[in-house]
Amino acid sequence: MEKIYRTIKQAINAATTRGKSVLLLGPRQVGKTTLISELAADINISLARPAVRQQYEKDIESFSQEIEFLADKLDHMPLVIVDEVQKIPELMDAIQDLIDNNIAQFILSGSSARKLKSQPQLNWLPGRVVHFNLGPLTIEELPKQYLDLNEMLIYGSLPGIVVDGENEFREQDLDSYVITYLEEEIRQEALVRKLGDFAKFLQLAAAESGQLVNLTNISNNIGVAQTTVAAYYQILEDCLIAERIEPFLQNGSVRRRLTKSCKYLFFDLGVRREAAKEGDKLPDKIMGQLFEQFIGLELLHLARSHSQRIGLNFWRDLEGREVDWVLSITDKIIPIEVKWTTMPNIKDARHLKTFLQDYNLDIGYIVCRCNKPRKIDEQIIALPWQNISELLS
Repeated sequence: MEKIYRTIKQAINAATTRGKSVLLLGPRQVGKTTLISELAADINISLARPAVRQQYEKDIESFSQEIEFLADKLDHMPLVIVDEVQKIPELMDAIQDLIDNNIAQFILSGSSARKLKSQPQLNWLPGRVVHFNLGPLTIEELPKQYLDLNEMLIYGSLPGIVVDGENEFREQDLDSYVITYLEEEIRQEALVRKLGDFAKFLQLAAAESGQLVNLTNISNNIGVAQTTVAAYYQILEDCLIAERIEPFLQNGSVRRRLTKSCKYLFFDLGVRREAAKEGDKLPDKIMGQLFEQFIGLELLHLARSHSQRIGLNFWRDLEGREVDWVLSITDKIIPIEVKWTTMPNIKDARHLKTFLQDYNLDIGYIVCRCNKPRKIDEQIIALPWQNISELLS
């Protein structure tokens, strides 16, 4: 397989070039270790190695001493990679001191924000550390021979899964991913008292990914309190398994009662399907729902790799009118409807039309499976899913 270039690499290099340190977060197996190994660092410290981790856990001060020794030997400020930094959150204090005293520059990576968040006094080094998120492979990053929409919706876009030619092996690897998550992130870290309840929650949350969150229904289904369900969702967020999407609540010219419930998107559709215990033969209705989630995830990745501040929300009123995704770029609002069709028409845009009228906007988009962009009417443009990066241009 040809080498895959991660688009975020350019942004990381730009940050380090201007003297910033970097914190790169992402779920397991998205390629963080591969990416940082390609960066020109002076030393690479992996806390995934038990011996290395145990050394610094016993003697935190030795970390600073080693970096200071390296700095004295070099004729430039060393660039230091620390992989899986969440395994020893206390190192962040030492890292802060080394940065503040201009001794070293860092690229930190981690697969969970939970341990870092669990340190209430932790200094996230504002102004010194640039935060980046790495997810599965995106449309822009996938080599053309792997750019198969159906496969991405069913098996996801984790690098190791993409290159696995046999679907049987993909199923095994995805199953292993979910089991490893439950065993290593949940059981070993003792995040919940009853792993069985969390496993039931994970299956329901995966099946309802992309839908409005209903804490009451999930609570009733698994027999735990709503506060427990909310805490379980927080675990998914902190472990970078799910993305929380808030509703668009800005008032338009027409006063509508808008939903205040959020949605969650699983970071990878293959992991989502395996966690939901669904098969690989999915009806068109489900494929359409997955397509909507896929576009949402792609928009999230695009927003994070873009230099501007970009918000991603959805819009829904209590009468059921809904626009799948709303991009907010400074003072610009872009409403997007996602349709599992190759022949979009004006009927597909009825809620887009309502949104455009309410917010006095000129253009809305239908992202679908059409071959080429087309103008549905003066306000509605149909866009092939491969072209969604144009929405940010």
